[in-house]
Amino acid sequence: MTAVFDEELREQLAQARQALNQARERGDDDGAQAYAGRVAGLLRIAADHGIDVPYTAEEAEQGES
Repeated sequence: MTAVFDEELREQLAQARQALNQARERGDDDGAQAYAGRVAGLLRIAADHGIDVPYTAEEAEQGES
């Protein structure tokens, strides 16, 4: 079960990051802010469950706010 949770979290994180990049490319500031929040939330969940996922310095800053 843990492997399934890990895989699902990683998949959702990848999708949120892709959506964030697409929103930024479109100049959709509201969408970008929403997806940045989603990425930060998923990173917090990963940390809470001991799942090591790579993150950027920008994502680390977002998670601190």
